[in-house]
Amino acid sequence: MRLTKSPLLKTTLGALALLCTAATAQAQDVTIRVHHFMSQKAPLHGKVLVPFAARIAEASDGRIKIELFDSMSLGGRPGDLYDQAADGAVEAVLTLPGYTSGRFNQAEVFELPFMMSDHVATSKAFYDLVESDLQDGEFEETKILAAWVHGPGVIHSKDPIAKLEDLAGQEMRGPTRLVTDLLGELGATPVGMPLPKIPENISKGVISGTVVPWEVTPSIRLSELVGNHTELSGDRSLYTAIFVLAMNWDIYEEMPDDLRAILDAETGKSLSVIAATEQGAGDAFGRSLAKDNNIITLDQAEVDRWVEASQPVYERWIERAEGLGFDGAAAIETAKGLIEANN
Repeated sequence: MRLTKSPLLKTTLGALALLCTAATAQAQDVTIRVHHFMSQKAPLHGKVLVPFAARIAEASDGRIKIELFDSMSLGGRPGDLYDQAADGAVEAVLTLPGYTSGRFNQAEVFELPFMMSDHVATSKAFYDLVESDLQDGEFEETKILAAWVHGPGVIHSKDPIAKLEDLAGQEMRGPTRLVTDLLGELGATPVGMPLPKIPENISKGVISGTVVPWEVTPSIRLSELVGNHTELSGDRSLYTAIFVLAMNWDIYEEMPDDLRAILDAETGKSLSVIAATEQGAGDAFGRSLAKDNNIITLDQAEVDRWVEASQPVYERWIERAEGLGFDGAAAIETAKGLIEANN
């Protein structure tokens, strides 16, 4: 027997329809998983990503949820991160482009030795270059939400490094292609290695030291593993490394307009500056933990020797750029100009 809908049933069905509509609207809300290689103790996790997630949740009334996955907990290796975002395996990643060696050749101009004098100004410059050139170029596979560099790279070693000659024979870990090239040019034996592998390889004697900024050292207890740290005097930095917070393009573009506007407002150059600033603050804390170790500061005359010794790295980079179809010398001048403009 066919049932006829009573007024009460019609009312109930109408209410259910409204609930279904509300559920459909709720289904448009966004969860962004951010995958990265650092531990929860790293400043970029606790001081940058955690507050960022809280700001996004508040600004969107909870409609955007950012879930953080540290220490490669979703699987893969650090070098896989960028492709995880590009392919949509996760919604977003925080990574070092240098972990995919030879892929982001124009972006790595900021990693050239002694290029950086101020990491916040250099971070602004890097984001400017992403916005003007690289987003539609090398980074076209993802939406770059932020781009920045860390503070001055420091040498941390078992043996003291007080002059250029002291690097001879030292097995030194470098984070990126350009840094390992630099270490080799300065006389060390360079070893490419992701950050999480440093403690184990120092303990086993595979490497005798590493180059990282001070802010990284607490998360890997580095000042307990080595007793010597070498800094540069003046406004030169031995090196820096570039970071990006990269999001899958499809997921970004499929966000409701109002939520995408909220994400845009909390990212970009402002988030890039926050990340750089917090890493700088972490440098001071990391250095304080090594106060009982031997901290060496190279004087200007010695720094000048290192700068001169690094010139072949520039020459090879410019030559390589030519083979890749862009003007390396012009790219260096552009980067310097952007840094100066943001100082």
